[in-house]
Amino acid sequence: MRSMKKLNEIIDLSTAMQIALVTETYLPEVNGVAITLGRMVHGLCRRGHGIHLIRPRQHKQDVAACEQNYRETLVAGMPIPGYSGLKSGLPAKGLLLRLWQQQRPDVVHIATEGPLGWSALSAARKLNIPVSTDFHTNFHSYTRHYGIGLLQWPIAAYLRHFHNKAACTLVPTHQLQLQLEQQGYRNVKVVSRGVDTGLFNPEKRSAALRASWGADDATPVVMLVSRIAAEKNLAVALLAFEQMRIVNPQAKMVMVGDGPARAGLQKQYPDIIFAGMQTGEALAEHYASGDIFVYPSLTETYGNVTVEAMASGLATVAYDYAAARQHIIHDANGLLAPFSDTQAFIAQAKTLIADREQVQRLRQAARHTVKTLTWDHIMGQMESVLLETARTRRVKHDQPEFAAATD
Repeated sequence: MRSMKKLNEIIDLSTAMQIALVTETYLPEVNGVAITLGRMVHGLCRRGHGIHLIRPRQHKQDVAACEQNYRETLVAGMPIPGYSGLKSGLPAKGLLLRLWQQQRPDVVHIATEGPLGWSALSAARKLNIPVSTDFHTNFHSYTRHYGIGLLQWPIAAYLRHFHNKAACTLVPTHQLQLQLEQQGYRNVKVVSRGVDTGLFNPEKRSAALRASWGADDATPVVMLVSRIAAEKNLAVALLAFEQMRIVNPQAKMVMVGDGPARAGLQKQYPDIIFAGMQTGEALAEHYASGDIFVYPSLTETYGNVTVEAMASGLATVAYDYAAARQHIIHDANGLLAPFSDTQAFIAQAKTLIADREQVQRLRQAARHTVKTLTWDHIMGQMESVLLETARTRRVKHDQPEFAAATD
């Protein structure tokens, strides 16, 4: 009877939650995880919850923020090979134990699964603080692109072990929820992603920017916004554009982003415009100044750029999974190719470049589809999941930890 009472011990959350958020990437770093977490922090703070963000120090001059409802703790980190500008947090279990003993959060939410994330999971379990996690990145799918394919299964096993130690794991799509459940993940819940339709808007289209690309109103501009790296499957987009130019030699291609593959591709494809990293209004202007968006990545958990492109009024060609499957109806508001079918992807792109009226129809429909996909609604979902997680204290389990992962 006592054990049941302990299992169902209810936390009084009549006031706002105190949420410890642990991540190894955050703004102003530019990637899908950092941007999504920035929206999450903003939305939860607006709803009156307190956020304690724990993250690696990004540079020597980095200073921890401390504002109303929001404060940061910075920890040591080390560079991630192949990901310039990003760091993996070093183990910090002792620090987290001291912090959370002094000021106990209602829930710990862990966004990344590196050494810092593992430390947070271990510390929270020791203190019996409820934990939720995010599944943001298919790290095990990246291995074959970086010459470490033999590590794919060990990494996949580690990720499953990590997330199953939490009360729940959050994913952005029902497709990914089903996939992870089939792989043995437990308590997987869907919290989708929003898009800032005020920022990403067709009205940001710039004739001056298009002119700098050598494009006038009649020139079809093919956009790709992505980290320029091997795991993004960019070769398919380049093959597609080559075929699109056979259909319409006037077509231009603009690649927005940076990464380890950029220098090589820029030398190999001198006719493609490499616009570099863009953020904020400049990024929105680049999106809206295009016509067609091609996104061939096969390693996304969601793919924020897909909905940003749709919100910007672009006719999108993507593989049928992640955000594209969730929001695109083929030939109604975009075009879909079967997952990993390169020839089908190229065929869809060629079809689109040949039909100006289809491009215009899909552009208008794409914007209409996502204009109600607000972050405020998504944060309501997030708040509910965190509240549910925080309400019931989890009894400690005596499952063994990975010895190699402890600190």
